[in-house]
Amino acid sequence: MAEPIRLQKFFTDSGTLSRRAAEDAIAKGLVRVNGELAKLGDKVLPEVDVIEYNGKQIKPRNNCAHRYVMLNKPRGYVTTLQDEKGRKTVAELVANANTRLYPVGRLDMDSEGLLLLTDDGEFTNRLTHPRHEIPKIYHVAVSAVPTKEQLATLSSPMKIDGYTLLPVKIRKLAPDVLEMTLFEGRNRQIRKMCASVGLKVNSLQRVAIGKLRLGTLPLGKWRELTEEEVRYLSSPQVRQ
Repeated sequence: MAEPIRLQKFFTDSGTLSRRAAEDAIAKGLVRVNGELAKLGDKVLPEVDVIEYNGKQIKPRNNCAHRYVMLNKPRGYVTTLQDEKGRKTVAELVANANTRLYPVGRLDMDSEGLLLLTDDGEFTNRLTHPRHEIPKIYHVAVSAVPTKEQLATLSSPMKIDGYTLLPVKIRKLAPDVLEMTLFEGRNRQIRKMCASVGLKVNSLQRVAIGKLRLGTLPLGKWRELTEEEVRYLSSPQVRQ
């Protein structure tokens, strides 16, 4: 027989609520298990117990029914499901997926481009684990034409915030536009790297994650990943 799981995990697995939102709902008395008010710390058997939220029964999700989508994130959206400052979130852009999807990694508010979202926690953990970091490709428009010295510095193992970064691959697409391939994802890494050599980032777009390309997906729109793309991202050989 299956082992019982925490009620909060049931809600995240079913794509209904985040862990924090589930804890809040339980504390407010909005959750019942087999007709009884639930308490924080309760465990359930998803295939046996009847779990209700706001008077509606929540069914467990079949493990093979996970969703994987690619979003072309516009500037001005934060990569989170809820924002305490009231800013626009990527959750608004995928609301018509009719499933609670969680971002895989981040793109800062001023950046745009390829962002993955899923309701598969294990998939997210694999892709975001430092040992399995997938190369990510960005197109970066900067404030001036970089010098050879600046390009050489950007390509070397720079130290940012006391941390020595892995070397970044740099390719010029135009006099003031760079293609940068990163093999790790530090907070605002590209912007900090450019600032350290005297360049300001005017625009930043992620165009690829490994072999997965943004392509012609319109800004602000999303699409389902193909089975082949999901297999590729799940492969232990995905890092190149």
